[in-house]
Amino acid sequence: MPDSSLISFVIIWLGSTLLFKNLDIGFLEIKDYLALGAIFSATDTVCTLQVLNQDETPLLYSLVFGEGVVNDATSVVLFNAIQRFDLSHITSTIATEFFVNFFYLFLTSTVLGIVVGLLSAYIIKKLYLGRHSTDREVALMILMAYLSYMVAELFDLSSILTVFFCGIVMSHYTWHNVTEKSRVTTKHAFATLSFVSEIFIFLYVGMDALDIEKWKFVSKSPGKSIGVSSILLVLVLVGRAASVFPLCFLSNFTRKSESDKIGLKQQVTVWWAGLMRGAVSVALAYNWFTMSGHTQQPGNAIMITSTITVVLFTNVVCGLLTKPLVRFLLPQHKQSSNRMSSELSSELSLVLPLLTNREDPIPDSMVGIVNAPHPPSLRMLLTRPTRSVHYYWRMFDDAFMRPVFGGRGFVQHVPGSPKQNSLHEWLLPEQQR
Repeated sequence: MPDSSLISFVIIWLGSTLLFKNLDIGFLEIKDYLALGAIFSATDTVCTLQVLNQDETPLLYSLVFGEGVVNDATSVVLFNAIQRFDLSHITSTIATEFFVNFFYLFLTSTVLGIVVGLLSAYIIKKLYLGRHSTDREVALMILMAYLSYMVAELFDLSSILTVFFCGIVMSHYTWHNVTEKSRVTTKHAFATLSFVSEIFIFLYVGMDALDIEKWKFVSKSPGKSIGVSSILLVLVLVGRAASVFPLCFLSNFTRKSESDKIGLKQQVTVWWAGLMRGAVSVALAYNWFTMSGHTQQPGNAIMITSTITVVLFTNVVCGLLTKPLVRFLLPQHKQSSNRMSSELSSELSLVLPLLTNREDPIPDSMVGIVNAPHPPSLRMLLTRPTRSVHYYWRMFDDAFMRPVFGGRGFVQHVPGSPKQNSLHEWLLPEQQR
């Protein structure tokens, strides 16, 4: 996924460097073109995620969500690396130092998020007293996630990337170490915070688009502004295609099973989901092309208004076309009356491979659920695990990580706390109940 951001970054950087010369935009230097590559490498996949069904297409949903977050984080890391170096005269030494610094920021931010996530899981599982207190468990999870962000900012790392990997680790370990009330509370609390944050972000972008000061400069040369916006939009389309389809082809080339491969319709969906640009691009553009929070040069005003134009166009036009396009490429399966709920389906999809290997008979209450028809896209989750990286990771995780940091099935029941889901209780070995 960082590879797709790097490919888009290179294409937008080189394309803008070559094409902007025809528009007589002479105020831009090589560092500005590099910054444009980082600014427009950040994607906004929220619109597509609202349309996709996680139960219908789990692999596609994971690809779109993971790529969207990692692309934003990679763009911020690239942007920070560009700010740290004097790239007016690029040499082999400076280029090497630049890429070393980029990978250093990427790896350290990732490791920091993982460490804080594991620390939160260990504290709640081993050191934290009063695990049956919902208020304290929820507060601790929120504060530990915020701690990862603050530490990343303190050391000038990528806070987005740190929070992302901290959230992955906490959802895999920490979330299963708390009581059922705490799990329900954190699920709805974070969903609400996410929804409110998205509203404020789009309100900010919309209000910023109404700033008259920038548009006064642009009105003096409307043709140049339209040309810049059009070039950037075309480069976004080309860069996105050059990063998605070749990488999907290489991914499919390494997969033996046809059910694990990414089909052409899914590739088009991933490509379309990454066309939209959001608040990250606007924030980075303001960070680079403004002085003291204000636009003081006509050239900077053109670049900021062009960024806002691309963001609004991709969100309004591409956003409106997302739902019909996804429905056309990925038609919905007919819902049957005995289909399980989405939450139970997501939990069951994780444990059904274990059911096939158990010698114990399946309880009567579970027969209808196990034998219920499932979407074809879940086929890979219902088969026995293959000898893949995921298979060996699960073995390592079950043998070493989860006994120490907790997780599903590795946390003893605390007296006085709500009981776990009956499905989980049945799946646990007798000695762990």
